[in-house]
Amino acid sequence: MDYKQLIIRGISYSQTQSGAYALLLEHEETHIKLPVVIGNFEAQSISLGLEKDIHPPRPLTHDLFTKFIVSAQFELVSVIIYQIVDGVFFSNINFKNKLNEEELILDARTSDAVAMAVRFDAPIFTTQQVLNEAGILLELEETAKEDDVFSEAVQDEDNLKHISMEELQKLLDEAVKEEDFDTALEIQEEIKRRKKKID
Repeated sequence: MDYKQLIIRGISYSQTQSGAYALLLEHEETHIKLPVVIGNFEAQSISLGLEKDIHPPRPLTHDLFTKFIVSAQFELVSVIIYQIVDGVFFSNINFKNKLNEEELILDARTSDAVAMAVRFDAPIFTTQQVLNEAGILLELEETAKEDDVFSEAVQDEDNLKHISMEELQKLLDEAVKEEDFDTALEIQEEIKRRKKKID
């Protein structure tokens, strides 16, 4: 089957479901966007998987499963979003045994599949049919940056600009310790912005 590769464009608060987030995937060639509604925990887990620099004090469920996969001599090869039924996306996670090349396919919620894919830097694919049924064409705001994990504006962004790098690092450590990952990601973005200016 001719699968279409998707990239993660961001995560934002869902406008349709209270307390939920929207994971925005995009087919680069056609710029068709695939919005997937996910829960708060999955949004945090995907964001942390993308960041790489922030490590929670205790492993999250997806981190634990990642360690198990590696210990069992498997690798995550790809994720395929193969179907949508009544607004629900269905996905498979494709694994391969490093020792004997044996393949293993597991059914998974799309949010969990993406959370695992980002931890292995594995590609995410879908079918043309899914794109036709659920894909939308929309222009993202030019001011939005691809490396922003949450697309909404950070309310305390102006306050962060007036804090020293040393203080930001302390706040980051404290946020991770308290498992306040939303705040940690905001601080991390501010640190990244400053480092880019220095470079």
